[in-house]
Amino acid sequence: MTTAEERELYVELVLQAAESVPRGRATTYGAIAEVVGRRLGRGGPRLVGSVLARHGGAVPWWRVVRADGSLPPSHDAEARQAYLEEGTPLRPGGTVDLGRAFWQPTLQAQ
Repeated sequence: MTTAEERELYVELVLQAAESVPRGRATTYGAIAEVVGRRLGRGGPRLVGSVLARHGGAVPWWRVVRADGSLPPSHDAEARQAYLEEGTPLRPGGTVDLGRAFWQPTLQAQ
């Protein structure tokens, strides 16, 4: 597999994992990095974030948060609206309550 093919597959798997998160639930960049890494043997939370920033417009990107339940500040308003509409458990400060909302991402067999 060429490097370009590996990158394309990584992007596809990250987006697939983000799409697997149900309404009202959330996962972390690290959890996606772990499940994709098991398949491809590479990547980390920052790479997952980069993929979602560049290619994640069509997937529920707001369901993927930092390990503390937050998103980068530039996404707060739009994400908060989605959390309220979906009934995502939130902490009083507005971050996702991962103790109640965490979802382990999955990948379909390929």
